[in-house]
Amino acid sequence: MLLGLCIALMAVLFDQLSKYYIMHEVLGEYAVIVCAPFFNLVRAWNTGVSFSMFNDYGSLGAIILSVIASGIVLFLLFWLKEETNRLSQIALGLIIGGAIGNIIDRVRLGAVFDFLDFHVAGHHWPAFNLADSFICVGAAILVLQGIFNVINKKEVKND
Repeated sequence: MLLGLCIALMAVLFDQLSKYYIMHEVLGEYAVIVCAPFFNLVRAWNTGVSFSMFNDYGSLGAIILSVIASGIVLFLLFWLKEETNRLSQIALGLIIGGAIGNIIDRVRLGAVFDFLDFHVAGHHWPAFNLADSFICVGAAILVLQGIFNVINKKEVKND
């Protein structure tokens, strides 16, 4: 469990420090800084969840989403407590840390600060932040690990 908690703490710290640095030191008064033909730093406020879903509910939405996210974090902490696989502990730590990073934004700022903006050939991916990245990477690890566990169990049965 300690490994997952350390990963979660590092994810929260990196997330919050990156948001502060980009918001105050890099963007300053700018709304957009073009960094490459496919990447911008932007000032985007997400009052919803992933990809700005449920973005139209204002402060009530931020409260509701924070409560739901906190419940999910509690569930993941119970899972982490029972998890013995180190890779799963790391993945859970990433998800927990990312969720807490976004909860902090919702509570402190009323919305999540997103700043990474990728686009290719006129297609724009919704802006996101490190917390979102940690959540996605952690979830991907758990899904891939689950798939490989099923494949390995099938191979063992066939032997």
